[in-house]
Amino acid sequence: MYAAAWHSLRRVYDSTGQDCALEHDRRASDSARMKLMIALCAAFAGSPVVADPVVVFAAASLKEPIDTLAAQLGDVVVSYGGSGALARQVMQGAPADVVLLANDAWMQELVAANAVTDTADFASNRLVLIGQAGAADIDLADLPQALDDAKLAMGFTQAVPAGIYGRAALDALGLWDAVAPHVVALDNVRAVLTLVARGEAAFGITYATDARASDAVRIVAQFDPATHPAVRYTGGLVSGTAAAAAFWDQLQGPSGQVILAEAGFLPAVAP
Repeated sequence: MYAAAWHSLRRVYDSTGQDCALEHDRRASDSARMKLMIALCAAFAGSPVVADPVVVFAAASLKEPIDTLAAQLGDVVVSYGGSGALARQVMQGAPADVVLLANDAWMQELVAANAVTDTADFASNRLVLIGQAGAADIDLADLPQALDDAKLAMGFTQAVPAGIYGRAALDALGLWDAVAPHVVALDNVRAVLTLVARGEAAFGITYATDARASDAVRIVAQFDPATHPAVRYTGGLVSGTAAAAAFWDQLQGPSGQVILAEAGFLPAVAP
């Protein structure tokens, strides 16, 4: 909303700014328009044009490394959320410049809709089960008994990548039917982390990197990668601005890959 209002005012100034003083003398009686014109003259006359920030839509699990990269580059605004929700927003015309998702299937939907260009994988991750900081390690086969009457937090199994991967893993292990009544479905993986950290769910399915983001949780079991699709992080350009391309190049380049590795992410895997 604010960006749209800014661009609207900018366009008015660009088309009329050179004639502000003359227009004021000639149409002083047009009070409503004149107030806007005078305000624009005062705000913009002699001021340098400020470049718009790069707007990045990123999967919630990427928060730490993308925040670090954004701080290094400057003029970057990041919106975090579930990959499915972000992909839908981009398809509906949300003003993103770069989109970074934790699921290639959603990216392929954007490709099919001609909503992104220059797509590529840039990282991968491991799927884990977390409990509170004092929880003991468990065998995944014992998860139904370990839950007892407690809750299992995970992402929506049709929209949130960690939920999609988690459901696939639980199905592969023959555990889904037993744990399904305990599931609390949430709209992104960081919401799962928060619920477990607060003790509102006994366990949660997240990525290994999410567990590093809170001292209130720990990894109590790891899912065999063979039980679920590979956790692929894939991104692409939504706009064609030079600043967006520079951000995307930096993330894929050596410095961006170091930032991701330091946050616990793994290198991209072959599709």
